[in-house]
Order: sequence, then C-alpha cells, then structure tokens
Amino acid sequence: MKPNLRRKLLGFVLAFLLCYLGTAEPVQSFASLPDELRLIAGRQARLDVAMPVQALASVDRPDVVQLNGSRESKLRVSLKQPLQLNPQQSGTAEVTLKLFGKIPLKTVHVNVMPELKVFPGGQTIGVKVKSSGILVVGHHLVRASNGAKVSPGEAAGLKLGDLLTAMDGKPLTDVTKVAEIVEKAGKAKRPLDITFKRSGKVMKTKLSPAFDEDDKSWRLGLYIRDSAAGVGTLTFYAPHQKVYGALGHVITDMNTQTPIEVGSGQIVQSNVTSISRSEEGEPGEKRATFSKDGKVLGNVERNTHFGIFGKMKDLPEHGLYKEPIPIAMSHEVKEGPAEILTVVEGQAVERFTVEIVHVSKQDTPATKGLVLRITDPRLLKKTGGIVQGMSGSPIVQDGKLIGAVTHVFVNDPKSGYGCFIEWMLQDSGVLPSTESKPTQNLKAG
Repeated sequence: MKPNLRRKLLGFVLAFLLCYLGTAEPVQSFASLPDELRLIAGRQARLDVAMPVQALASVDRPDVVQLNGSRESKLRVSLKQPLQLNPQQSGTAEVTLKLFGKIPLKTVHVNVMPELKVFPGGQTIGVKVKSSGILVVGHHLVRASNGAKVSPGEAAGLKLGDLLTAMDGKPLTDVTKVAEIVEKAGKAKRPLDITFKRSGKVMKTKLSPAFDEDDKSWRLGLYIRDSAAGVGTLTFYAPHQKVYGALGHVITDMNTQTPIEVGSGQIVQSNVTSISRSEEGEPGEKRATFSKDGKVLGNVERNTHFGIFGKMKDLPEHGLYKEPIPIAMSHEVKEGPAEILTVVEGQAVERFTVEIVHVSKQDTPATKGLVLRITDPRLLKKTGGIVQGMSGSPIVQDGKLIGAVTHVFVNDPKSGYGCFIEWMLQDSGVLPSTESKPTQNLKAG
C-alpha cells in the first residue's frame, strides 16, 4: 500500500473513532456530570454515568450525603447503574469517582440545603424603572448657524446603548436636568465632560453642544431616556427574606435592546383589561392598566438575565396559595405535565395545564432551561398560546415551583421557553450565587 494512501486511511479511521467516541452514550453521560450540585435535605438525587466499568465512589462527609443509602464513606460501585445520593443534613461534601479504584474520574461538589418554600405568584404587575443614568437611544441632527447639520453626540463618539452617568462631574439622575446643564455649557462656549458606561466599562469623552437654529436652543444631538414601563407577571414571593422575583428575563431598552441598569423602580398592582391573541408569526399581548397612585407592591433593585428582583413587605392579593410550597432544583425538573399560574382577565390568578416537552441539563445559570407547550383548551382559546406580559408566570410541577415562563416561539405561540426557579432564586439572593454568567434569549413572553 502506498504511504499516501495509508496515511489517508489512517486519518479516516481516526476521524471515525473521534466522531464515535464524541457521540457515544458513556462519553456524553460523563460530559454531563456537574461540577457542583445543590440538593435539598431529604430529597434523593442521582448521578448517571452509564459507563460499563467498576469504580470506587467516596464521599468526605457521609453525615451530609450518603452514597446508595450506605453510611460508609467508600463504596465499590458499577457505573452502569446510577449512583444514588441521599442528602442527610445541611452542609457541603465532595463526591469522588475513581475508575478501578485508582484513576481519578470526577469530583462533584455537593451543597445540601434545608427545604426552601416560597409563594408562587401569577399576579399581573406593572413595572416602572429608572436607569442609573441617562440612556442614549438615538442620534439626531442639529442645524447649525452655517446651515450644516451635525450631531455633537455622534461626533463625541457616543453610541446607542451608552449610559451617561455624569456631566461636568455632576451625577445624572433625571433626564429633565440635562437641558439646563447643556444650555449653561453652550452659552459658555465650552465642551461638556461626559462620563458614560459602555458594556460595563466606564469611559469619558468631551461633547460640545450645538445651537439649533430651528428651535433656538442648545442641543446634544442625542435622543435620551431614563425610564421604562411595562407589564409582566410576578413569579414568587419569599416570605422570610421579604424578596420577590418576576418576569424571568431581563428588561431591555426598546430601541437599543441593551439591558437597563436599574437606578430605582417599583412594581404596582395591575389589572388585565383585554388580550390580543397570539398568531403564528405575531405574538399577542396582555393589555393592562396601572396608575401612578395604584398600590405599590415592592421596589426594583436588580434587573438580570433571569428577571427583576426587589423587596416586598407583604404577600400580594389574589394569589392561589395560602401557604408557601417547596421549590425544585433544576436537576429535579422532568418532562411531563405541569401547570402555569397567570391572569387573563382582571386580577384573578388561574391555573392552566401545560406540558414540559424538554428539560436542559444545567448545573450553572443559563436561560432556555426548559421548553413548554400550552395544552389547556381554555387558555388556548383565550390567548392563542403564550403572549407578551405572561413572562414570569410561575410553573408548578408535582406540587413544587420549578420555574417561570420567559419567551414565546414566534412561529409556534403555543410553545416557548422557561427558566429554572433555581436561577431566579439565586439572582434574588435567596440562594447563594455561583460565578457563572447566563446566556441571552429570544422574544419575551
């Protein structure tokens, strides 16, 4: 056989083996094993390795986690069978697997927590937030005295999505104060010192206001905004911490699609007046009213990839639960029937059946945790599926709060994404945080 042909055949065989090993069930099962695992005391969990080999399984704290129901710290096990984890009490432990008792395979850090219970929401809420600065949402041209049209803001290098935080060293907290600062600098014929944030990085520039001959005033050549408002759904209320979570996804500016960095805000009681049904290719929406003097339910302290969070003194009205219910960790969620809680008329929270059709394995925060499909005939008749304003609707399975509706599939409004409640509770501060950052999402529900 010629050397070139031999090398080609060898390369083909190696490529085939790599593809086979990459898709083989044992390799995929091993790759899906978490580095960290949060468990609830008294709730059994398992590690699925699906490798037809013998191993030594050990745990450094058998008083915290038992392996296969044994009190021993080391066990000979077959990795073809799932390894059962029996959390005994709150604490941390390390579970280690060694092939044939010698070759290190995996160490899983286990954090056992006491059972956590919260109130599922479902109430429609009005959300009003002010950004921690002034957001640039567009450029506009100013007609100068020589007839030229310019945008001082664009010339200064400011882009859509930039957050202006200070002018001449003065913090920007209200968009109504900007005109006075700009006029003062314009009349003095001096540039403004601008401090702004871009992608989390603090930057500076100088901007020389231009006198607009059309409206006889000094202009930045920027469209700016410092507030946003909308409708969503309350997901949970944690009574011991007096903390709530809602929406299940980040609030972004409608023009720039950049996340709003919250300076202040509040959620208020809201009333659903009508619903625009979802159709294929065109998501519907809840139409709701809330007034400035409406009942304030809580403040807004954080706006993250998993929703908005803040303090709430009391359990809001119209909820379906008089007592809090347990939460499920992400690894406990399964495909099958579930229900969502939401409002379709007025303020009454109702239950509607759904089917969890896919569950992603996530041991670190990420959006798109699960895919659900609306199966309730009454909800489908009323809404056509998932509509905007339904985001944050709690998902309950087997008596446990498992997550929240987040996004609708535009081409199939009966289906959409949900996020795990574990990540919402983590961002709210009710559960301890991890270092990982989540990924972004689709069209909000």
